[in-house]
Amino acid sequence: MGTVFDYLKKYGKYTFEQMPMTEVDSLALCQLSYLKFDGMVPGLQEGAPGVTLESLAAHPDREKLFADVRFEKPNRALFEGMLAGRRFGGMKLNYYVNLVEEEFETQFSAVTFLLEGGMPYVAFRGTDETIVGWKEDFNMAFLSPVPGQAFSVKYLEEAAGRFQEPFFLGGHSKGGNLAVYSAMNCGVSFQDRILRVYSMDGPGFRPEVLEEGGYDRIAGKVVKILPTSSLVGMLFESHMHFQVVKSRAFGLLQHDPFTWQVKANHLVKANDLYERRRLMDNDLNQWILSLNEEQLRTFVDTLYQVITASQADNLIDFTAQWKKSINGVIAALKEVDQETVEILKEMVRSLLEISRTNRRRQAAARVKAVWGRSAPRPQRQVSPGPERQNKPKPSLR
Repeated sequence: MGTVFDYLKKYGKYTFEQMPMTEVDSLALCQLSYLKFDGMVPGLQEGAPGVTLESLAAHPDREKLFADVRFEKPNRALFEGMLAGRRFGGMKLNYYVNLVEEEFETQFSAVTFLLEGGMPYVAFRGTDETIVGWKEDFNMAFLSPVPGQAFSVKYLEEAAGRFQEPFFLGGHSKGGNLAVYSAMNCGVSFQDRILRVYSMDGPGFRPEVLEEGGYDRIAGKVVKILPTSSLVGMLFESHMHFQVVKSRAFGLLQHDPFTWQVKANHLVKANDLYERRRLMDNDLNQWILSLNEEQLRTFVDTLYQVITASQADNLIDFTAQWKKSINGVIAALKEVDQETVEILKEMVRSLLEISRTNRRRQAAARVKAVWGRSAPRPQRQVSPGPERQNKPKPSLR
């Protein structure tokens, strides 16, 4: 089995007229949105024509595209693979936005790809290396909308207002959440032009968000794809249909779409999520929904306070200077007040109790499935009394 890189080598020569949009194309475009296009791709308000991958390759600041060193090597290979083929080599990039605001606890980025023939694909970037970006992800547990979600609706309507064609949109991780959120909350005239919405292991929504939004109008257009050990994509996941795909990685590392397996021109499907992962995801979702806003806010704010105590500006610095970071974290933990500690302890106890209760229910359900109403009771073995032990056996004569 191959990956997206093998797909680009084999199918990059085909135009979209020769082979329509595939889920692997969407994966490639979602991942391309992680590149740092600042100063190289026109912004939403500039009114400038789009730029090609070829022009980006020749740009004097080309190396800045791969500034996120966590994925520098695969991002570079993706860029080169898309540039080499006819399928993406001639597409244009435009309407780039990249916003990081610590004051509003938001990280938002999006770009529009104009594919061959003028077919647009609106891509939302997932969580980048900024710490504030991860804080916004946690805020989704109790805030709706978070600033990034509100920005996604505004971006979609402004970008799609600059062209008339039907369009695709998608994103990986938080970007997938933003793609679905913007699609269900944009104007009806924009919803009618949406061809498909791709969420690549993107988290879902609290039940009330789906009920209040216009999800029913776009539900049939949503393609949600999860790896077999998905954690991020299963957060708040109970109302959206999803497909499961195989990955070369294990556990949480499957969140990286570069590890997702590709055969021919499609992702390799799996029968279902791993059972253990599904149970853990169910426990986590049930726990989050059982907590009140004060508890969730306390948890998120404390976690953010502890991480920022490391004085790292982003996760790259945090891991590169891990000794200094850990010392800062330990010092910050000692400063957490007792009331907050008790709230956090109660939250942990609540999670453990939910997990134990669910395991008991699961065990009871397995027994019922095998034996019907209840398990057969073991036969009680009665030891013979003294008089029985001494009583002679009856003769057969």
